[in-house]
Order: sequence, then C-alpha cells, then structure tokens
Amino acid sequence: MSEQARAFVPVAMGVLTVSDTRTLETDRSGRVACELAEEAGHRVARREIVRDDERAIRDLASRWVADPDVEVIVTTGGTGVTARDVTPEALSPLVTKPIPGFGELFRWLSFEEIGTATVQSRAEAAMCGDTFAFLLPGSPGAVTTALRRIVLPQLDYRTRPCNFVELLPRIRAGR
Repeated sequence: MSEQARAFVPVAMGVLTVSDTRTLETDRSGRVACELAEEAGHRVARREIVRDDERAIRDLASRWVADPDVEVIVTTGGTGVTARDVTPEALSPLVTKPIPGFGELFRWLSFEEIGTATVQSRAEAAMCGDTFAFLLPGSPGAVTTALRRIVLPQLDYRTRPCNFVELLPRIRAGR
C-alpha cells in the first residue's frame, strides 16, 4: 500500500471530566472532546464525570486502563495549581512512560491564545500500560486546542512521519 493510501484507523476513547460541579448536561469540555473525537472518526467508548478527588479519579482511570475497550483516555479538568487540582497526581501511579513533549507543546500553543496564563496548566500526557492518557485543562478552548492541534493528528494513522496509532501494535506486543 502506498503511503498516500494509508487508511484511517479509529481508536476507542474514554473521556473523563474531573469536576465537583458539572453534570453530563453542563459539561461543555467533555462534550467538546467527544464531538471532536467522533468528528475525526474515533469512537467514544466511555464518558464519565468524577469529582475532584485523587482516589476517585485514580480508581476510574485504573478501570479504564485495564479495559481493553479503551485505548486512549482524555481527561478534562484538575490540571491547574489549586488544592483541588489533582488529576496529574491521581494518574501518576498509573504512568509507565511519561510523554513530556505533549505538555511542552500544549503550553507553547496555548501561549498564542491565552498568554502567560498558560504556565498555570499542568497538562500532560503519558502511557499507562498500553493506554495513552492526555490530561487537559477543563476549559472548552483548551480541550479544542489540545485535540485539534496535537492529540487528533497523533491519533490519525495517516499522519506522517509518525503517529501514536502506528505504535499501538508494538506497545501491545510488549504486554
């Protein structure tokens, strides 16, 4: 197959909103994440809201990491610097390989939009076993920036010179 003829390969995603106040009806960031993923051709396998509690976040993320029907986790919320922002700490014990370039690139792109306020974001990405995890801020704008400019291009098998989807078989073989 020629490089131009590479077919799109959808992945199954879990979208986890971290919030004490949002519901599925009021969760704009989670809705944006789901809509953008589905528009790109991916499948949203799971969507939940969990309170800003380290144990609750970790327990749900652990279940999704163990779930063969979830290949990618996108979290929204809990990446700031207040006491209630604990998403990175919650997922930290699950991380098998950090992907530091994601956070660096996100903050660089975000700087174009919100200026120096971007330093308040602890957005990051990592491998948790054979599951990709992207920890995003809770604003719809941040979710849109991260997905459109970084995550979705890397979850597109046609992206050259390389992408995360083409790595999945090698990652799974290492189980």
